[in-house]
Amino acid sequence: MASSSSSSNSPCAACKFLRRKCIPGCIFAPYFPPEEPHKFANVHKIFGASNVAKLLNELLPHQREDAVNSLAYEAEARVKDPVYGCVGAISVLQRQVQRLQKELDAANADLLRYACNDIPLGLPVPPTMASPMGAYRRTEFSRRIGNRGGPLFQAPALAVPSPPPWSTDIFSGDHSNNPVEDTDQTGDESSI
Repeated sequence: MASSSSSSNSPCAACKFLRRKCIPGCIFAPYFPPEEPHKFANVHKIFGASNVAKLLNELLPHQREDAVNSLAYEAEARVKDPVYGCVGAISVLQRQVQRLQKELDAANADLLRYACNDIPLGLPVPPTMASPMGAYRRTEFSRRIGNRGGPLFQAPALAVPSPPPWSTDIFSGDHSNNPVEDTDQTGDESSI
């Protein structure tokens, strides 16, 4: 019976570490349970118990758990890597993401190159490759993968038709090939 009553009144990890009596309104008790003594030990070693107590007292009750979890994560990272701490872990993860993004871009470029090389010579050009927007998409894709807007692939067998009539420059003075600007004798423009 005595052991069960003493286990229910066991001090929190912070009070046990600091060797003091854990009072019922202890600020550390909800966040540093007695089962996790290393959590408070790391936080105390890096930030100090008085600083953590001040921080928790300044926060609203619903913000305290997130603050303690953040402090514990930062303290554990600082114990593992005293120079860089969690910034070192973040840098490693960012480098991994960049490397994987480059691999993904290279794989997409290979897929596009293989897809364009598999088009037989006698078949008509797909609309996405013949239209100006298709060329824009290919240019944008090659620019995004680091090809600096240059051609991603060379496909000399693909014939690109002449530009559509709406893409001619109406300000160049050459209106002979533009069927949209058909005027009658009164000078009024009629729409097609």
